[in-house]
Amino acid sequence: MNQPIPTQEIAAYIDHTLLKPQSTLEEITQLCEEAKTHQFATVCVNPFWVPEAALQLAGSGVGITTVVGFPLGATSTFAKMAEARDAIAGGATEIDMVLNVGALKSGMDDVVEADVSGVVGMCRGRAAVKVILETGLLTDEEKVRACLICKAAGADYVKTSTGFGPGQATVEDISLMRRTVGPDMGVKASGGVRDMASVQAMIAAGATRIGTSSGVIIMSGGQGQGY
Repeated sequence: MNQPIPTQEIAAYIDHTLLKPQSTLEEITQLCEEAKTHQFATVCVNPFWVPEAALQLAGSGVGITTVVGFPLGATSTFAKMAEARDAIAGGATEIDMVLNVGALKSGMDDVVEADVSGVVGMCRGRAAVKVILETGLLTDEEKVRACLICKAAGADYVKTSTGFGPGQATVEDISLMRRTVGPDMGVKASGGVRDMASVQAMIAAGATRIGTSSGVIIMSGGQGQGY
């Protein structure tokens, strides 16, 4: 059995997240200050806030994640690539793009791979790419296919959820995703990870990154709410 990760090392796994549409400048500022204090891996914000986050986090060592094709994944590949390019220009260091779920469910695997490949190509050498599968909408067979497509397309991570769809991250899904992509690709657990026990369980199952809006509460040993 894997040993728990020391608490002081957990912050480096966390994408400190604020994706509510009503998020204000004051809340983004607070998010960035918390990320600097705890040295979270990144903040995860909507594209509009990327330049502001880049300004506030300059020199801090905290990265900037933003979302592309969010939250449905049903925009065109051109639109996703343009979003990624604009986000990188604004200071994003990691891109969380949403898989085209409808195309996957239609058996259009070549289309899904081209979609991911387009964003990966736009980001290559400039930003890591995490692909959100929205596991709550998928069968296990579809989760496996999605993981293999993302790996073939050159993505850096596969990720469970947007937080806006059904379901949330589960140990079972993280374990399945890890087995499918192998040891070298990143796996991000997001959606419903709100306390230290959940974080440790996800890491033990194979997660290398945790997306949560409860990072500060987790680090203090509490129980968060929301994403």
